[in-house]
Amino acid sequence: MKIDQEKSEFLDEMLDYWQEETLLSKADAEKLRKSYEVKSFDWRRLAQYSFWIAMACGVISMGALLVDNSILNYLKKLYDTPDGVISLLSAAAAAFLYWISFKRKVSLPMQVFSNDAMVFSAVMLTANAIAYLGKAVSKGGDHFSLLILFSVFVYGILAFKFRSRLIWIFVLISLGAWFGTETGYLSRGNLYFLGMNYPLRFVIFGFVLTALSLLLRNVKAFSFFYLTTYISGMLYLFASLWLISVFGNFGTLDQWYGIKQISLFYWALISAAVCAISIFAGLKYRDDVAREFGITFLFLNLYTRYFEYFWDTWHKALFFSVLAASFWFIGRRAEKIWNVEFLKK
Repeated sequence: MKIDQEKSEFLDEMLDYWQEETLLSKADAEKLRKSYEVKSFDWRRLAQYSFWIAMACGVISMGALLVDNSILNYLKKLYDTPDGVISLLSAAAAAFLYWISFKRKVSLPMQVFSNDAMVFSAVMLTANAIAYLGKAVSKGGDHFSLLILFSVFVYGILAFKFRSRLIWIFVLISLGAWFGTETGYLSRGNLYFLGMNYPLRFVIFGFVLTALSLLLRNVKAFSFFYLTTYISGMLYLFASLWLISVFGNFGTLDQWYGIKQISLFYWALISAAVCAISIFAGLKYRDDVAREFGITFLFLNLYTRYFEYFWDTWHKALFFSVLAASFWFIGRRAEKIWNVEFLKK
């Protein structure tokens, strides 16, 4: 088996440790060492990153096309294609790519990244079909959130039909986009909805999504998408908590500029408290996702507060010295936890 250099070194250390502790004989340890070798180059990772970059570039190019009126006007002059026809052609192309990609999933399951790239392209074409369908039937309306909600149902049906976590991610992204645009529409352009700015609204959205994923995790039809939904809900929740700890419940940057950052300290305390609860729950129930989100965002909150409160008041030499010392301390603790000798003790 070909593995990365880092994994190979770790396995070598563990085999040495087990051999010293007489958990493995010398012959067995040597036999296990011969069962793997270091990769000369990680082609899998290169393939993965290449497809990610290709898909990102595809999204950027489509976005540039959709927002550039000069290009759109030029294309209209060339083809003068009605919006409904563009929607129909995009839907047909998306259906063809879905069929091809999921057929390849059965016949060529080892080509994971190229299969996912085709699914991603199909998802983008689906979004294009829905967008042009909205343009064709909207007749100048501005209730765009209904169109986004429609895309949630379309992606949801496709995700369940093809059992695709990649499509399910777009369900959750579209759901968040619908929530943001719908609350903006209901507030009639006001920056607050029921007294909440966007970060505070998404704290509630993330909490509800996380709670629903936990409630439905034992439902057979949902279990396949449970982890994806749980991680997405936690990401919405903790990212929004971090944003509100920085900006507070203010609607504009002008309002935020007019206050001292220390006045938002209570939001930072709430955010840190949620992180601590997440860490405690993760340790108690052996929930790696809750523990890691709690630890990651607790550190992010602490360092954000450090930059907020001491960047302007401390000399930069002292500021970065303390920062370096803190990271050195964290590195040392992490090294001890990871080190095999620590496990031996």
